[in-house]
Amino acid sequence: MDLRQLEYFVAVAEEQNFTRAAQRVHISQSGVSAQIRRLEKELGAELFDRSARAAELTAAGKAALEHARNALAAAGAVGQAVGEITGLLRGNLNIGMVIGCTVTPLFDALAGFHRAHLGVELSLREDNSDRLVDEVRTGTLDLALIGAESAPEGLETLTILSEPLIAAVPGGHELAGRAIALRELAAHPVVCMPPGTGLRAVFDRACAARGVEPVIALQASAAGAIADLALRGLGVAILSESMAAEHPGLTALPITDATDPALLAITWRPEANVAAREMIRHCRRAFRIDSGTTPDTLP
Repeated sequence: MDLRQLEYFVAVAEEQNFTRAAQRVHISQSGVSAQIRRLEKELGAELFDRSARAAELTAAGKAALEHARNALAAAGAVGQAVGEITGLLRGNLNIGMVIGCTVTPLFDALAGFHRAHLGVELSLREDNSDRLVDEVRTGTLDLALIGAESAPEGLETLTILSEPLIAAVPGGHELAGRAIALRELAAHPVVCMPPGTGLRAVFDRACAARGVEPVIALQASAAGAIADLALRGLGVAILSESMAAEHPGLTALPITDATDPALLAITWRPEANVAAREMIRHCRRAFRIDSGTTPDTLP
């Protein structure tokens, strides 16, 4: 048997489908099937029950799965150890980014990492912060840029931005020009981010702590969409300070009793691989963050 066969075996086991596994490992379905057959022939046992709709593991397959994963991890560790010595990184680096958050320094960090480590294949995808954190915990993602109400427990975190929530309204709005409390805000329709995002978590927690039930009129994942909806009189926008500052047509209103800040942060597992930690180094440089410091605003 070889590592390629073990990789295909693990992919089919995890995807429970030969077609999806083939897409994951970037070869044809027939190629995956052929390699699995060869592995089964060598082991003298069928690894999958092909009579079921899904590709379900047989007893032999279940017994083999963890060992196959360990073998692949060990092979990866060998390459990683050599990479640390030679300065050459290879493999994949999977990065997540919260939806609707275009943060140029992150892209600068990605570009710098790519130039320095051409042997590493980068992937970047968007999702809401809750799901990104879950995928970092499980190892699906190596690191992620998230919005959060606090640093995720059990993960390492590099805080990019920490600032209070604000309400934002067009210049002619009755609330314009003064600070407001959450109870006063609740008398107006609100436009905010959906559940699963850091800003929404901070807003919901502040409202719950004061027994306030706001009317969520509209939700959008991008700050620009929230601002545009508020500019058209469809509700009071709930944004961070820097988000509101990007939209000069809106007037920012401090919320006097929403004191907990919202965080924009990069998070990763304590046991993150060398490539992930190298990417963190590039992020520190791109965001101009020294160890132990946090910027007041994004560059």
